[in-house]
Amino acid sequence: MGERMARRAGQRNGVLRFLRDMVVILLAALLASFLVKTFVIRSFSIPSGSMTNTLQVGDHVVVNELAGLHRGDVVVFRDADGWLDVPGSPEQVAARTPTLLGRTLSTVGFGPDTDGHLIKRLIGLPGDHVECCDAQGRMSVNGVPLVEPYVLAPEGDPASGVPFDVTVPAGRLWVMGDNRYGSADSRFHQDLPSKGFVRESDVVGRAVAVTWPVARWSWLDDHPEVFAGVGREEQGG
Repeated sequence: MGERMARRAGQRNGVLRFLRDMVVILLAALLASFLVKTFVIRSFSIPSGSMTNTLQVGDHVVVNELAGLHRGDVVVFRDADGWLDVPGSPEQVAARTPTLLGRTLSTVGFGPDTDGHLIKRLIGLPGDHVECCDAQGRMSVNGVPLVEPYVLAPEGDPASGVPFDVTVPAGRLWVMGDNRYGSADSRFHQDLPSKGFVRESDVVGRAVAVTWPVARWSWLDDHPEVFAGVGREEQGG
């Protein structure tokens, strides 16, 4: 009898140890995920069509927070200047509020962020002269015309329906959506105190891959060939 009771007690202890180990593993995984999200990578969802066809509504992207910034990078940045508050802006949907489950998953790194952020392609680094458009409808950076395969625009139309001629100040960036006729980007916020330029300090990081849905898995190209020869190649680490 004593031997049987000891065996049962040992089995119960084994189950308790197993459950304890599972809790420790789960907590460690959550902590690791939170730390990765905080210091290395984050996930964001795409709520508007401003980056079509590169990104589709509903795509989830992974953002590398440690990457240096290059022209052509797809970058996520905080909306520090109220772009989302402009009435009628196609970006307004980016301010939608996630569900409680979504907020919880996002907090520990398992869900995408949605609020108060925008995603665009980095076109101009500090000191760059960005202008559009030349006689062929092309945008130029530092006098070098760009042939942009990622741009969505009506056939025969220029790279931007809004002419502009800017020089990017120190500590700022010029960003544009790939859907050039459906993106409220730097061009459309030049009347703000920021003149449409995004602070480098507001950039969360570089979007490196589409991770969801499965059929859309892909790396995001920064198209270095487009910006070859326009000047300094990188900003930051």
